[in-house]
Amino acid sequence: MPRYIWLLVIATTISVTGGSFLWPLNTIYMHNELGKSLAFAGFILMFNQGANIVGNLVGGILFDKFSAYKTILLGTFLSTGSSILLTFNHESIFAYSICLLLIGLGSGITWPVMFAMAGSVWPEGGRRAFNAIYVAQNLGVALGATIGGFVASISFDYIFMANAALFFVFTLMVVFAFKGMDEERNRQMHTSVIEQSGKIKDKSKFTALIILSIGFFVAWFAYSQWQSTIASYTQDIGVPLEQYSSLWAINGFLIVLGQPVLKLFTDRITSPRTHIYVGSVIFLGSYLIAMFAEQFTMFAVGMVILTIAEMLIWPAIPTLANALAPQGRAGFYQGFVNSIAAAGRMLGPFIGGLVVDFFNIQVLFFGLIVLLFIPFFTTKLYDRGIVDSEQVMEKEA
Repeated sequence: MPRYIWLLVIATTISVTGGSFLWPLNTIYMHNELGKSLAFAGFILMFNQGANIVGNLVGGILFDKFSAYKTILLGTFLSTGSSILLTFNHESIFAYSICLLLIGLGSGITWPVMFAMAGSVWPEGGRRAFNAIYVAQNLGVALGATIGGFVASISFDYIFMANAALFFVFTLMVVFAFKGMDEERNRQMHTSVIEQSGKIKDKSKFTALIILSIGFFVAWFAYSQWQSTIASYTQDIGVPLEQYSSLWAINGFLIVLGQPVLKLFTDRITSPRTHIYVGSVIFLGSYLIAMFAEQFTMFAVGMVILTIAEMLIWPAIPTLANALAPQGRAGFYQGFVNSIAAAGRMLGPFIGGLVVDFFNIQVLFFGLIVLLFIPFFTTKLYDRGIVDSEQVMEKEA
């Protein structure tokens, strides 16, 4: 892999490790420590992800039109400053909410640049470039979740301190290691968004991106329940906090250690479309198991199945988005799909919390299983309106 891919991988691991001390425990902290309802906790997380959506769109546009380095620097400073502030102001729900909002905005600005840079500096890498960032994210999830549960069982105060410390390390790396980012990027991708926006082909491809993203939204909506309503449910039925956090350690380490096996599959079946089909079938299985789970072991089995599914689906979407993107719009397209993921994470905890508060967790599971058939249709139909779809499919493979 190129040098800048390795830098992106290392930076991603550090950043996500820091964030993973906190995000799996947000709902639990607000519900159990601050005494708020699940719906209220979901409402706060909705604002966090709403800010993330805004950040994703802003970050993608700034990448396309201005500077990759200055854009990622802006997002990093916002996230780190807010994390430090949260360390000293997490006992007030108002301060907690404001800090989460700013962290969401900063992270949102950062991630489109990370993904767009991966596609820019290693265009011949195809899926491998985006998979490298994805694996780094999940290594960070594994490390953060493994340590985070045990730290939280001692004191939540240490969780906020660890989160801020690693964000600070990430900031230092961005400041000193990413200075040459603008010179390394593919200059052909740095054309004006305005110049591209009037092209009919671009509009048809953007329509395809929207259709594809509907299925992506549904998948993230369902996935976010493991971080919110299912998290709280495990506590209600007596699963210890350390064991719940270890579910995310299983998730992260399986993604990292399972790459050789995954490569055997993706080398033989190269179409990202097929990866989404197969992953969606497996995805459904994880919720069927979680629906009947009453002990940690069954939740662990459900998490393993969920992880196999996301290993196929999550890198496939930015790969298809990169294939669809005209010159000069790679950052915007990556920002768009990242914002769709954030929208799923935004509405998932809130709506899921409402369903559980007014009905029960089983009603939520039934609803999720029905919704998870939607990605099959959106993946099948997304590129029907593209005149040169054969060329796109050749590029995505």
